[in-house]
Amino acid sequence: MRTGVLFSGGKDSTYAAYLAKEEHDVRCLVTLNPSREDSYMFHFPNLRWTTLQARTMKIPQIVVPTEGEKEVELQDLSKALRMAKDEYSVEAIFTGALASVYQKSRVERVCSELGLQSFSPLWQVDPKVHLLNLIRDGFDVIMTGVAALGLDEGWLGRRLDAAMVDDLVELQRKYGMHAALEGGEGETFVLDCPIFGERIEITSSRKHWNGISGNLEILDARLVPKEN
Repeated sequence: MRTGVLFSGGKDSTYAAYLAKEEHDVRCLVTLNPSREDSYMFHFPNLRWTTLQARTMKIPQIVVPTEGEKEVELQDLSKALRMAKDEYSVEAIFTGALASVYQKSRVERVCSELGLQSFSPLWQVDPKVHLLNLIRDGFDVIMTGVAALGLDEGWLGRRLDAAMVDDLVELQRKYGMHAALEGGEGETFVLDCPIFGERIEITSSRKHWNGISGNLEILDARLVPKEN
């Protein structure tokens, strides 16, 4: 099947691309770039660096700006998916949705209106299982945004490993947050994975912290050969 992937550069959409490529012809990545941090639908931090991810995956990328205004942003999503259909003849869209009915239902509605199928292969996967699968399958993931009780400035730039999984599961038990960060508790960025031809190296970054939430801004990055 000719597919596109709704892509933010984070762990979930990149893993969805990885799963899609196992069985389908991934024709393009579709990225919505919101101008505000509180978009209900779309990832915000470090979106400009998704161009490096697209380049190392050798997959064309459609980038459409959006104001990020609730519900109105769906018009921009429709525009982007129509471009994917018209320019790359996609028949279906893959998403990295884990538990957000709000996001999944709206993507499905827009896809239906455009005559596209919608697939969310991670839907309702146990958060701990999903995080461990990322590690098992060789995903190098860092935290780039935090906005939940228990996630402080020290989490920014932290790499996903078994200890982080344990910490996130404990925070889920303690505070009720989603361990895989599906509720906007945190944002991530993928530096390497099996479908990257090269890995991404961050050469400059800056932390922004306001006392209760923050993000890691990638100032400069480059593609480098993978280590053997």
